Amino acid sequence: MRPAPRGSAKILVVGAGVGGISIARGLLRDGHDVTVFERRPALQAGGGAVTIWSNGETVLGQLGVVMAGAGQLLSTVRVATSTGRPLATLDVTAIVNRLGAPVRMVPRRVLLERLLEGFPAERVRCDAHVVGVVAEDAGVRVDFADGSCARGDLVIGADGLHSTVREIVGAPRAVPTGWCSWQGLGVLPDGVDRCVAAVIVGEQGNLGLWPAGRSEVQWWFDLPWSPDFVRPERPIDLIRASFTGWSAPVDRVLASLTDDDLAHSPYPHFRHPIPGPGRGPITLLGDAAHTMPPTLAQGTNQALLDTMVLCKALSGAHSDLSAALRWYENTRRRRVAAVSRVASLQVSHGEAVLRPAAMVSDRFMTWALASFLRASSHRRLAAEISSALAAATTCRQS
Repeated sequence: MRPAPRGSAKILVVGAGVGGISIARGLLRDGHDVTVFERRPALQAGGGAVTIWSNGETVLGQLGVVMAGAGQLLSTVRVATSTGRPLATLDVTAIVNRLGAPVRMVPRRVLLERLLEGFPAERVRCDAHVVGVVAEDAGVRVDFADGSCARGDLVIGADGLHSTVREIVGAPRAVPTGWCSWQGLGVLPDGVDRCVAAVIVGEQGNLGLWPAGRSEVQWWFDLPWSPDFVRPERPIDLIRASFTGWSAPVDRVLASLTDDDLAHSPYPHFRHPIPGPGRGPITLLGDAAHTMPPTLAQGTNQALLDTMVLCKALSGAHSDLSAALRWYENTRRRRVAAVSRVASLQVSHGEAVLRPAAMVSDRFMTWALASFLRASSHRRLAAEISSALAAATTCRQS
């Protein structure tokens, strides 16, 4: 991909999380002038680990991010009920073979570190609290709480669930789904296969134990939640009362946790209504555009797909920047809306309701997931971009 014939654009990115650094990295690769503004005083990745499916791994490769040795490659996902009834064994290796890229669980801090390798530090301005974004005749202006401002050709809001840019452009706010996650990183229990992720579904909640590399495991416990939720004085008692006895590895994790491990939880689940086409030189990316529940572990992957499509949109195929942004938004809307709808389906059910799922073959379940990922991932566009980047690399080396 080459920058647009009109010359490089001056692009302002709000938010320096995974989505913000990814799009900045891609746009710098394509010859644009990019600055990233981060509200926090320093770059840091919150939360535990994320799953990078094959669709996200492909984009990281396009961005030149080396993921070898990061996190834990997965071969299998096993799904069972809280009483031990197997529901499905998903063959992740078969998905990898079909989609052409590995699936890994990686701590968010490690992913951000890899994204920042080779990224020019001077392109990030921390302690920059955005309070306004104004379209002007010659572009767009970003105003900050300290009274300063920055001007550019366009603004990308990659500032997460509670996005200031989303609020400024008038997109609808996120809606709670009625669930929350108590989650974190812990020590992988003895006897657990490092390549196998486990999901256990019950009537009043569900949980996951996903190896995240070295001796770490991403654990989560999902329970109902409402806006009037009152945090218990000892949340570990709530979690143990809800999930003890679901499996031996789960009991070992529960025994190792303390209230301190739950200090930052719970994380309520939200879903954004997917916004319609924007106007002018402003757009949204990642959770700022389409926060969704973590059910499919697709949040980070969808932000990476946003990056791929937006870079393509700004690579010169459109007559002006606003047209390029509208093409990006329209190209992503239908696919990301489908992922959001599936991710928002209720997971927790009683044993009687879940029993028919065990009658579906593992092979079909694996095929269905691979097909869904393939259909929602712009596979043709991804192949074209990867080929173009490979050809450009070959030309530079010859």
